[in-house]
Amino acid sequence: MKATQVRCGYLPLVDCAPLIIAKELKFAEQEGLDLTLVKQPSWSALRDMLAFGQIDFAHMLSPMPVAMSLGLGGMTSAIDVLMVLSVNGTIVGVSDDLDRRMQETGWTNTFSNPVETAEAIFAASTGKIRIGVPFVFSMHRMLLETWLSKAVAGAEDRIEIVTVPPPKMADAVSSGALDMFCVGEPWGSVAVQQSGATLVLPGSKIWQFSPEKVLGVGHNWAAEHPKLCQAMIRAIYKAAFWLDQPENSPLAVEILARSQHLDLPDHAIDPALSGQFVTKLGHTPEQVARFMAFHSGAATFPWRSQASWIADVLSRWHGLDPALSRQTARACFRSDIYRAALTPIGADMPGASEKVEGAMEVPTAVASTLGEMILGPDRFFNGAVFDFGAPPPPK
Repeated sequence: MKATQVRCGYLPLVDCAPLIIAKELKFAEQEGLDLTLVKQPSWSALRDMLAFGQIDFAHMLSPMPVAMSLGLGGMTSAIDVLMVLSVNGTIVGVSDDLDRRMQETGWTNTFSNPVETAEAIFAASTGKIRIGVPFVFSMHRMLLETWLSKAVAGAEDRIEIVTVPPPKMADAVSSGALDMFCVGEPWGSVAVQQSGATLVLPGSKIWQFSPEKVLGVGHNWAAEHPKLCQAMIRAIYKAAFWLDQPENSPLAVEILARSQHLDLPDHAIDPALSGQFVTKLGHTPEQVARFMAFHSGAATFPWRSQASWIADVLSRWHGLDPALSRQTARACFRSDIYRAALTPIGADMPGASEKVEGAMEVPTAVASTLGEMILGPDRFFNGAVFDFGAPPPPK
């Protein structure tokens, strides 16, 4: 049977790995797909490609489909999330100058303490702190604002968040245009290697199980091509499982490093998959557990509770009706399509499509179709929980 051609846009980040592995190891071909990966220079370019139907699928920042469906940042375009491509994987760094001033306050970089790090950042700064993120509708920005506003009173008035494409982050740091950044790998490690930046915190220390990238598709296109959507989900699910096996990391790094994919040296790609980070040039690597997950802990499942959390943040930023925003966001995260794709192949499915985010301090057994599912930990750094069943905050 002839394979069906499909096009998927992506940005050259390590967390696009499930797409690349699905193509290169022929998981997509096994599902009857002739998958073409289309590299994009920026998130806005990828957004527009998907909105205008120039690609079928897209590797997207998790808030992007919700923002597009709400009509934020451009024309309204109904976008569905078929699955999560990666959990965690962001990293926070500071310029060499800010690092030096933070150390003068008595701070020591443990690469693990959000509260002490936030206090040192503000104690070391007199003016506004300029922070780079890859896109305005990104988990990077959401994590930054959640962390800094909860850790230090009045933080919102002392930060300026600007958009910088991931490959440009290192240059922005070295030129003095940024004091801080939050970016996906490999660009944090590249900033260390090329710009003398210091990594101060993995994003997983802010929220232990944040949905970072998702597989987006136009809502109408998904309705017209249900079999192709299900085939794509199965191919990526198999690739995600393969990626989460530690013994496969060397081959994964080799495949990702190829010029048609990330076009970066192995040493820039390896930290995200191994969890070993050189936080500053000349320092001994630090090990980060679960820096990035592709499969374990139901990482690929599109939780509607996570969609609700994203909706609440967007509502707060833009003065939207919180209840309507949640309704739109939950409709975007298509756990129904995900279940239809994977139940026939015996994948373990959670008993519900929502959970109380941040409630699990340790790995926890939960109800599932096979009775084998372990979720968590998923804590927020300050112990907060997000109960999807509670009314949304007032507008």
